[in-house]
Amino acid sequence: MARSGSLAAWEQRLAAQRREDDRLAREKRQRDREQERVRQQEHLESRQRAAEEQTAAVEERLKALGEVLTSVLPVRPLSFDRLLAAPRVPEFDPGPLGSALPEPDWEDFAPVPPGGPGRLLGAGRRHARQLAEAQARFEAAQAEHRGLEAERRQALAVAKARYDRKVTEERAKTAARNTYVTSRQSAFAAGDAEAVRWFVSCVLRASRYPDGFPREHQVAYDPGTREVAVDFELPPRSVVPPVRAYRYVKARDFIEPVPRQESEIGQGHQRLVACVALRTLHEIFAATPPGVVAAVTFTGWVVAIDRATGQPARLELVTVPAGRPAFGDLVLAEVDPVACLARLNALVSPG
Repeated sequence: MARSGSLAAWEQRLAAQRREDDRLAREKRQRDREQERVRQQEHLESRQRAAEEQTAAVEERLKALGEVLTSVLPVRPLSFDRLLAAPRVPEFDPGPLGSALPEPDWEDFAPVPPGGPGRLLGAGRRHARQLAEAQARFEAAQAEHRGLEAERRQALAVAKARYDRKVTEERAKTAARNTYVTSRQSAFAAGDAEAVRWFVSCVLRASRYPDGFPREHQVAYDPGTREVAVDFELPPRSVVPPVRAYRYVKARDFIEPVPRQESEIGQGHQRLVACVALRTLHEIFAATPPGVVAAVTFTGWVVAIDRATGQPARLELVTVPAGRPAFGDLVLAEVDPVACLARLNALVSPG
């Protein structure tokens, strides 16, 4: 009976342990499922955020392209005064050379004087000897300090002289630059063709465009008609994003681009070309006086593949002649750029 009771108790304990193991296993599976659910949710949210960020980048790019004209209208025009340079000379910084080295302190060398009965046992003589040795070490430290200080002051003088030379050179360069600009300004006011070409090129170089825009241009000027002719490389069609947005496809765990229609890309590039043309005309007219520049002709081109030869070739997309009075009547912040070019009798290629 005792053995039977013991077996029954053991079986009960075993059954209880199995139930506990089953309970712990169920709880672990539940935790694992919850962790997997959380992981999948975090992954889903991460991928959705990535798609949204890529879409936002496309939208930001489109916004920048859309503001190519309007963003410069409030900008102060370039002037000869702004081309004058100021010497960029930082203050002299001697660094560690500007601080004198700390002098030796006698307290760091002086021996401890004897006290009490030690004086009666010859400690006085020993202290005198230690004092003499300390005095010698102190004087040697002073001599070394004087030598190091002399070297520091010499190095400081060399550094200051080098700084002064750089200041003199920088001021001389600035003075030469400003003399050059001033001479160009006088020639510009007199309608000198080279000076006008130079200043208009400065205006175009100072203009800030979004990334991916070419900057090549050529400028000509006819003093007789007071007309500026600008030959300007336009941004290629590829600057218009070929993607409208990005979306996350959960079934394939893939961020998929939503393509932009070719017709929309073409219209976007056409509008961008018109904006660049109007912007260039505006920047030149705003920066030059009527007595020097009465008209501007803008010719814009891109590098494209010639279908007849398969070779890269220059393709002219637009030519816009604009007189100052007619252009001055335009409210550029409100115009449709493409319609505005038509009003100016521009010659536009389909591209």
